[in-house]
Amino acid sequence: MKLVDEAEIQVIAGNGGNGCIGFRREKFIPLGGPDGGDGGSGGSVWLVADENLNTLVDFRHEKNFRAQRGENGMGRQMYGKAGEDLTITVPVGTVITNVETDEVIGDLTRHGDRLLVAKGGKGGLGNMHFKSSVTRAPRKATPGEEGEQRLLKLELKLLADVGLLGFPNAGKSTFIRAVSAATPKVADYPFTTLYPNLGVVSVEAHRSFVIADIPGLIEGAADGAGLGAQFLRHLQRTRLLLHLVDMAPMEGGVEGIAPAEQVRAIEQELMKHDPELLEKPRWLVLNKADLMFEDEARERAEQIVAELDWMHPWYQISAISREGTWPIMQDVMAFFDRQREEAEEARNAG
Repeated sequence: MKLVDEAEIQVIAGNGGNGCIGFRREKFIPLGGPDGGDGGSGGSVWLVADENLNTLVDFRHEKNFRAQRGENGMGRQMYGKAGEDLTITVPVGTVITNVETDEVIGDLTRHGDRLLVAKGGKGGLGNMHFKSSVTRAPRKATPGEEGEQRLLKLELKLLADVGLLGFPNAGKSTFIRAVSAATPKVADYPFTTLYPNLGVVSVEAHRSFVIADIPGLIEGAADGAGLGAQFLRHLQRTRLLLHLVDMAPMEGGVEGIAPAEQVRAIEQELMKHDPELLEKPRWLVLNKADLMFEDEARERAEQIVAELDWMHPWYQISAISREGTWPIMQDVMAFFDRQREEAEEARNAG
């Protein structure tokens, strides 16, 4: 299924029912008083996160959502029935923004999270509320209030622990196939990945994490070039970035860019999109070592690391043969274990 990352929807809560003007008309009660009941409240609109959904594609066809109106009040002090609430399911990881104010009003990050996005109107008062010593037969009732209306922007940000970075054909899809059960399309042409793929890496029983294969980035991605621009947002929730680089590019590299320059180019795109992305832990993964002799591959890897003055963990692998991929996954799991322990220690110290 194609992943759709953004959608706009109109949500309209139900109006409240009108209050009733009514009088008692009963046998043997000649002076029956006002008995008009209140209107029912209008239904509200809620968004609920559902872990079984992974796309906003349904909102391309259905954009308007309206909750039920409250019923009008009736005689004999009978209240109108409240309108039913409307529940709209969205994927976990959906950010909701009020288009008119550009205010983020919610971020549904867990299964079952609920967000009230449009409140139903209150029901009007019947004339039984307006009786007094002066006005014994009031012919007054109030209309129901209008329900809230909002134009909302829905934006999906994947909830992955690890994000894969790299130019087109760096081998990200092959890598995620090698370390997880995900089966993204793999081919020898740019932009094979047209939407993010998620894979679960199970290191051992009850120890796993989620990895996301983000479409390849090119220079200018943050400004809208290529396919990766619309998916840069998915990196914002990750805890660790793996930067894959083709260490044996043909004819001077992807689009004539050498490996070290590819790394610098993508760093510039991350800086343009969100400087905080460069603050995330990022490990360098030099791929396609199988295309060179062992000594040559090691020499090339050390040359790239030196040219970048890389101070973080780095690895030399062959994703297609799975050589060197599993040690990375073990190191990633150990990294998350340390993060968890440090967080627990900080909580206990506080």
